[in-house]
Amino acid sequence: MRPATSSTTSWFAAAAAVMVVSGGLVAAQSAPDGENGRYSMTPIPEGVLRLDTRTGTVSTCSKNGAGWACYAVPDERTALDAEIGRLQAEVERLKGQLAAGPTVSGKIDEALPKSDPLRKAEPKIAEGERKIEIPLPSEQDIDRVMSFLEKAWRRLIDMANRVQKDVAGKI
Repeated sequence: MRPATSSTTSWFAAAAAVMVVSGGLVAAQSAPDGENGRYSMTPIPEGVLRLDTRTGTVSTCSKNGAGWACYAVPDERTALDAEIGRLQAEVERLKGQLAAGPTVSGKIDEALPKSDPLRKAEPKIAEGERKIEIPLPSEQDIDRVMSFLEKAWRRLIDMANRVQKDVAGKI
């Protein structure tokens, strides 16, 4: 046997390092459930968000008086798939009803009336002649508006006079 040279020694050291690192990776992949292998936890304001890495189930965990409790977060995709399935079944049912024939019972051979007897007749006015009539205010309405405007004007003048006196008294 010949003595080990420095290049042979460095090669053995590199091979040993690779074996140690790859052994660590194998150990990390096969971690048991209790050693952070199955669940991924993320802190949220209400507690912790837990992801089951095997099933994909998401739960919110929060601390209450009796300890920690985890509740599954509703899966929107499952609900959407269920609704799509329900709507597809309803469409098929309605298609079957349409294919079965008319569901109207009674005599349908007689002609329907051309006009609705309950409908009011529209006024016969050309488009250019339409006018909107707005009733004019009465004398009582005009008097009320004038009274309001007079009171508002007097209050404005009184306020201006008070401001002018206040400013003149401070100078």
